[in-house]
Amino acid sequence: MFFDGYGYHGTSFEQTYRCYPASFIEKPQLESGDKIIMPPSALDRLASLHIDYPMLFELRNDSAERVSHCGVLEFIAEEGMIYMPYWMMENMLLQEGDIVRVKNVTLPKGTYVKLQPHTMDFLDISNPKAILETTLRNFSCLTVGDSIMVAYNNKKYYIDIIETKPSNAISIIETDCEVDFAPPLDYKEPEKPTVPSAAKASDKAEEAPADTEPKFNPFSGTGRRLDGKPLNYQPPPVYSSSSTDKRPNVSNGNSQSSAASSSQSSAGQSQGKLVFGSNPNRTKETGKEKESKPEPSKEKEEPKFQAFTGKKYFLKG
Repeated sequence: MFFDGYGYHGTSFEQTYRCYPASFIEKPQLESGDKIIMPPSALDRLASLHIDYPMLFELRNDSAERVSHCGVLEFIAEEGMIYMPYWMMENMLLQEGDIVRVKNVTLPKGTYVKLQPHTMDFLDISNPKAILETTLRNFSCLTVGDSIMVAYNNKKYYIDIIETKPSNAISIIETDCEVDFAPPLDYKEPEKPTVPSAAKASDKAEEAPADTEPKFNPFSGTGRRLDGKPLNYQPPPVYSSSSTDKRPNVSNGNSQSSAASSSQSSAGQSQGKLVFGSNPNRTKETGKEKESKPEPSKEKEEPKFQAFTGKKYFLKG
């Protein structure tokens, strides 16, 4: 059954048209939405079928097997032609004058949609949520696989529709829809900083001399006599405490130095000179008598110095 000679038949609206971009009729506002312009005969046919509002249509490119959905803005196109946004023609791989099949459909109200921007520039917008809400007011439906265009501040941002619920095509007119974002297509995860091998080798080289630095050794200086005379013996060499292989030598050196110092102290005492650190009366204080070794005859002839051996006097006289 035909309608007014335009080739419409059946109980639903389905017709083929030649498509052209919106620039052909000077309608730049079409580019900010998903609505098309159809001929007046399409309105007469839709009115006779009592189509539910809002009017939604399925666009199909049979040659490329691409499908999308759209709404309608006006019925002022020439017969046999429709005008649509250029970004929709790109999604469907359509050129100027290509054949597209238009069919009226009823889509469920959307509850969830997941979007993915093409570039990270979209995230640099001060308030991308408000810009997106303003843009989607010009849209009537969303289809999985489409790339919508968002114009802001003289720049175009493209966003992919990667998921919709409850179906692959939803109506977003007068509905509360949850929106989620996926990472942009050009997003790259930050790489963990890796330390180059040359830097590691230099760090190890710096740590090595730090271990070999000499540590502080107390009482490692040279001795001085109170009377200003030079020492009769040479002080033992000082070894680093960090080298474990030289510790036995340190102990030997200490024993030798102690023996030398004891011999020197005994020699100093035999000559009647007072040397700090010596205690000739130690045997008397401990109460233990020890036999003294025989001294050379020369030392016996010289009188030894005895402290506090003078006479006693009383203050009373």
